[in-house]
Amino acid sequence: MKFENKLVAILNKDIETGVAMNALAHMAIGLGADIGKNLLQLDVYQDANGNPYPNISQIPFIILKAKSNEIRKTVVKARENSIEHTVFLNTMTGGTYLEQIERTKNSFEETLAYYGCVLFGAWDKVSEVTKKFSLWK
Repeated sequence: MKFENKLVAILNKDIETGVAMNALAHMAIGLGADIGKNLLQLDVYQDANGNPYPNISQIPFIILKAKSNEIRKTVVKARENSIEHTVFLNTMTGGTYLEQIERTKNSFEETLAYYGCVLFGAWDKVSEVTKKFSLWK
């Protein structure tokens, strides 16, 4: 089955797994809320007992790994190609969310460590900017 859109996360391979999973969760929630249920092709799965398992995307969610500077370059390409995306940075952990917002606001882009990004868009466009990365294992 060929999909029109592609959903890809790129996680920083140099950070701890728990930190990466936290970043992924925040990015997936944020981008999902922005994109909406229809574009993500959410469906309700059901087991043989009739128990529902709602809001599971029909679109594969591909998880890749890269270094911070590679994620940064990918985000620049996503912006240039109008690809929907979200990012999680080192300034977005520790303290309250208000402190995180302030810390991010006071950090210059070149000083930020990229923990990850999630991209959603036309299959070919997203593939073009993510093709050099390996699967997260």
